[in-house]
Amino acid sequence: MSRVVFLTSSPSGPLDGSRMVDGLDHMNQFVENLHRYWPENARCLMITAAPDEAERNDEMTAFFGNAVKRADLTWSVFELWDRRTLDFSKEALHSYDVIFLGGGHVPTQNRFFEEIGLREKIQDFEGIIIGISAGTMNSADEVYAQPELPGESENPEYKRFIRGLGLTKTMILPHYQMVKDNELDGKRLYEDITYGDSFGKRFLVLPDGSYFLNVNGKESVWGEAWEISNGKRHNICENEQSREY
Repeated sequence: MSRVVFLTSSPSGPLDGSRMVDGLDHMNQFVENLHRYWPENARCLMITAAPDEAERNDEMTAFFGNAVKRADLTWSVFELWDRRTLDFSKEALHSYDVIFLGGGHVPTQNRFFEEIGLREKIQDFEGIIIGISAGTMNSADEVYAQPELPGESENPEYKRFIRGLGLTKTMILPHYQMVKDNELDGKRLYEDITYGDSFGKRFLVLPDGSYFLNVNGKESVWGEAWEISNGKRHNICENEQSREY
């Protein structure tokens, strides 16, 4: 089987509630494209962004297990890797058909991925990988860990560029419709922080409902999307459209 990577902003609909979604989001042919590759009775794994938050992780895993079923995608097991997991081996990882990379705080998840050696173990994984928010961001070879929590943009020890899983060269920023006007540490998140970090870089910016697809190395963008590079932003795709990237 080949490897198919869906890097989403939010696969279950807008986090700001601007559009109601029951289960997985059908916008921009997301569920339709999942059906093209999803095996029957798939063995699914959720890898968390918050390894020490057991209750939250159990709730998230159950939520996405139910969302997948409501999309008429079948699975036989839907398991979780967090701090309670005993076997983080490559053999265990490769026993699954579908791997979800959960959402949360990017640096926290990145450290957990590093602890369990995920970058090395996932390189020749064959199956489906679905990134969710932080999981999408950490899928890049070089990750832009956009400052998120108070104090991060002013902390000289905060690393904005860190090593990710290497599933793509593209650095993705999610939830654009929700955070584009946010302020952090008295500065505008995008205009005063992210734009300045984009010189010599290229960020793909996605609102909830859009996603990035990599099928055996062939990459494309589905839905509304922008690119930020060298301090400037421009639109590259619209909803219900797709383009190679």
